[in-house]
Amino acid sequence: MRCEMMILFSLNNHRIILEKQVITITLGYFVDQNELKQAVAQAAVDYVLEKIEPDSILGIGTGSTANCFIDLIASHKHKFLATVASSEGSAERLKGHGITVYELNAVSEVTVYVDGADEANPKLELVKGGGAALTREKIVTAVANEFVCIADESKWVEHLGKFPLPIEVIPMARSYVSRELVKLGGDPVWRENVVTDNGNLIIDVHNFHPIGSACALEEKINQITGVVTNGLFALKPADVMFLATQNGVVKYYPAP
Repeated sequence: MRCEMMILFSLNNHRIILEKQVITITLGYFVDQNELKQAVAQAAVDYVLEKIEPDSILGIGTGSTANCFIDLIASHKHKFLATVASSEGSAERLKGHGITVYELNAVSEVTVYVDGADEANPKLELVKGGGAALTREKIVTAVANEFVCIADESKWVEHLGKFPLPIEVIPMARSYVSRELVKLGGDPVWRENVVTDNGNLIIDVHNFHPIGSACALEEKINQITGVVTNGLFALKPADVMFLATQNGVVKYYPAP
């Protein structure tokens, strides 16, 4: 696994930046999780600004860390053409900043997609869907040239599955899908009073930890009739990940 470290630290309100080969260190301390999210979002903004052109389309994810990215990229909205969003909530937040939001069907290419995760392992395989936007997130990921994941250190795990795996299902298939998931060793729980932007339901599956082959499980669950998709992003994992820790923001590439 290759990684670049950015250790953030404030000294008399100045940032110290040391660069050598692929390692960047910015000395600094973080106090709480919100500061971690702000720091990792800023790291992603800096990264994305090097990738985009005036005609670029950015893909924007869903969740609190993605919201931080939206708020920070807003001041650079003149540097790209528009965005596509993985949820109605993100779309509204983008529009609130005066950022153009296109429907995905109206674009042929997304330069970079930036989103958070509920879990990530060293292969940059992810569990997503805590915000119930997993299907649209997976679609935008499929279209994007590059998927940049941003998260704080609480989301980093050696083995996926402690976070209950979200699965989006057609409403009439909820009970059938749940029975099939039990056969796979899971403990499915219907996320009551939650309806996705697509009008479907969410089942959260407990007791899959530790997931052995995330790719195999992703495929197996998606073969169940009535499943729209599941929250494993293993067949197409993140291309790069920025992880905020108490010692700094670390840039990871997938482990072999």
